[in-house]
Amino acid sequence: MKKFSFKEGGFDIFNIFQNKKGEGYIDAVIIVFIVILMIALATSTLPIFIKKAKLDTFADEVVRYAEIEGRIGTKTKNKINQMEVETGLNPTVKWSTTGKIQLNNEFSLVLALETDIGFFSFGSFPITLTSKSTGRSEVYWKN
Repeated sequence: MKKFSFKEGGFDIFNIFQNKKGEGYIDAVIIVFIVILMIALATSTLPIFIKKAKLDTFADEVVRYAEIEGRIGTKTKNKINQMEVETGLNPTVKWSTTGKIQLNNEFSLVLALETDIGFFSFGSFPITLTSKSTGRSEVYWKN
């Protein structure tokens, strides 16, 4: 079976682990250390992407609810509270308008969530995740 090498007669990655010389052990330790650091970095940053996806879903569902209701008021606030419980997120909510929204008028919602990217003992870096969603009212209000 032919072994993988970067170039013919060059560096053979499988040879590092089979080499009985001292330098092969040092190379293997360095490679394992780098792999462990990459896994640690991934486990600390991947939850941020999950929070962002949840925040986007949060915004889309609340805007859809407001489209159907045709107003932004207590019912939409109740929907926001329900979504906070379901997702475990507590974002800052900013509407472009409030009250009744006439048929086909556009409105928007911006959610902002402060979160930390923690790199274990190296420190924590706060970032703000934002999500914007727009919609149009589906209700005709008689005056």
